[in-house]
Amino acid sequence: MPQPHLRTRSKKRFKVALPSGESGIHYKKAVPSVALCSLCSRPLGGITRMTTVKIRKLNRSKRRIWRLYGGQICANCVRKAIRQTARTV
Repeated sequence: MPQPHLRTRSKKRFKVALPSGESGIHYKKAVPSVALCSLCSRPLGGITRMTTVKIRKLNRSKRRIWRLYGGQICANCVRKAIRQTARTV
């Protein structure tokens, strides 16, 4: 019987030949999707593609980008927004 957290069909399963000659089942860990810009939907640079547990173990400076709207909007969209607000003022 698998462990309780593996008793779901959302985990990918694949058969593996064990050293004893029998076949067993291994479960693949899900990799999070790439972080996308909320305006232009392009991938964000500098955001690690890890699970939340692993991100919490990183240094604080490596968890997110420390600029305006870092981790939510890409640098090009932020640059355009700053220019647009400067033009309207």
